[in-house]
Amino acid sequence: MLAALKNRRRLLLGVISDTHGHLSPPAVSALRRVDVILHAGDIDTPAVFQALQGLAPLVAVRGNMDRGPWAAELPPAEIVTLGGLQVYLVHDLLSLDLDPAAAGIRLVVSGHTHRPAAENRGDVLLLNPGSAALPRGGRPASLALVRLKDGRITHHWVSLE
Repeated sequence: MLAALKNRRRLLLGVISDTHGHLSPPAVSALRRVDVILHAGDIDTPAVFQALQGLAPLVAVRGNMDRGPWAAELPPAEIVTLGGLQVYLVHDLLSLDLDPAAAGIRLVVSGHTHRPAAENRGDVLLLNPGSAALPRGGRPASLALVRLKDGRITHHWVSLE
């Protein structure tokens, strides 16, 4: 399924992290219309993992709270090609083990902090969607929608409250 999305010129990505065993109705609603879901870890339960798989193709990495047999197959980091762009997915940005620009990566997705953040470093967007279940810093629970269109990356936050 992901192979079909590799070189598609336009894609809508649902970027989510830190669900911690809870997938709210607003999150489900936002993710129903995406082409692929990227989950940056701390899914916490196989039920949430399976629910996400039922919404759209899912690429997920293991977070520090993902334990047990269901999570054993999740990689700590993943590189995928979507919309002709390289995307690197990792739970904790401090675990980044490469130079994204040198590796040709245009989007780095992380979680862990429970705070939404976006930073452009040259041609690389570092994006944290915040926590979909346990936000910090007085911000609402959130996820991000990322549009890939003809090699460009745009994003916006979706409040889940």
